Amino acid sequence: MSGKVFVDTNILVYSCDASEPLKSPVARNRLEQLWEERRGCLSYQVLNEFYVTVTAKLSPGLDPQEAREIVRSLFAWRPVPLDHAAIERAWRLADRYSFSFWDALIVSAANLCEAEILLSEDLQGGLEIDGTRIENPF
Repeated sequence: MSGKVFVDTNILVYSCDASEPLKSPVARNRLEQLWEERRGCLSYQVLNEFYVTVTAKLSPGLDPQEAREIVRSLFAWRPVPLDHAAIERAWRLADRYSFSFWDALIVSAANLCEAEILLSEDLQGGLEIDGTRIENPF
C-alpha cells in the first residue's frame, strides 16, 4: 500500500497518553510506520486540537514546549489548511452524512490531501467517502 494516510487527532493524542496502555502503543506504531513510509498527512485543525488536548486535558499532560516540538515536527507532513474549499466540502459532507461540522472538516481535509485511509477512532470504520476509507486502528 502506498497511498496517503490521514491521521485524526485522537490517534496523535493516544500516542502521548500514558493513561491508555492498550491504545498508546498501537497509535505510536502506526505513526512510526507513517514516518518511515512518508505517507502521513493531517490538517491544521488536527494539530490545534492535539496541542490543546495534550497540554490542557490529559492527566498527566505534556509540557507545552514538548507538545510544540511534536507539532513542529508534524509540519513536515504539510498540513491541509482550512480554507474556503475545505469548509464548503465539510458543509456538504455534514449534510450528506449527518456528521458534526468538526468531523466533517476532518473528512474534508482527508479528501483534499487525497488520503486513501483516514485513521480515526471517532468515525465509522469501513465507511468510504469520496475515495477515502475510514479505518479504526484499535
